[in-house]
Amino acid sequence: MTQTYASTGICQACGNDDATLCLDCVPDHDDMGTALEGVKALLRLMGEDPSREGLVDTPSRVVKAYLEMAGRPGDPGRDLAVVFSDVQHPNTPVIVGPVPFVSVCEHHLLPFTGEAWVSYVPQAGRVVGLSKLPRTVAHYAGRPQVQERLTGQIADALVEHLDPAGVGVLIRGDHTCMSLRGSRTHGARMETSDLRGSLNVDPFRALFIDATRRS
Repeated sequence: MTQTYASTGICQACGNDDATLCLDCVPDHDDMGTALEGVKALLRLMGEDPSREGLVDTPSRVVKAYLEMAGRPGDPGRDLAVVFSDVQHPNTPVIVGPVPFVSVCEHHLLPFTGEAWVSYVPQAGRVVGLSKLPRTVAHYAGRPQVQERLTGQIADALVEHLDPAGVGVLIRGDHTCMSLRGSRTHGARMETSDLRGSLNVDPFRALFIDATRRS
């Protein structure tokens, strides 16, 4: 198969885009000490002693955990540039899902997890490698986020880099900011979708929605 590839700014150490610090670089960053002291202050507000044995390493673990969850792996501009122009695909949807993801609610910095279904209708021979669609989901999930924006950003990336005849993104998410605090509603899932072009009209719309229900 013939591949076309466009290189963009990417960290050679961890594969993150230029917008995100590598975990290897974090210890030397000016904000690292401030972040550690902030977690210690939070522990004190919770009535704990940050210096006791069980908590002494907690600040560094917490900071690293958040940076890992907000790691923005990959880069859609690079990943979606790898297309196979010699693949003879009919003008029908390519559907991938469910794609599991982990993100962080930007309002409370609590995790939300879920599954995404991603679809596009190739045109002009722009068929992308299968793994690039989950990579695109992970990239936009890996940051402080809201599900509505996440859904649209994935769709935007497919439109920008693949120029397809249609795009479909559907996400079902479980939000700990709702289940662990506030209303403490357990078991409720949030669903968002963004359907464009030929995937916003039947029969492709119905085909895509049915695929998300069968998974």
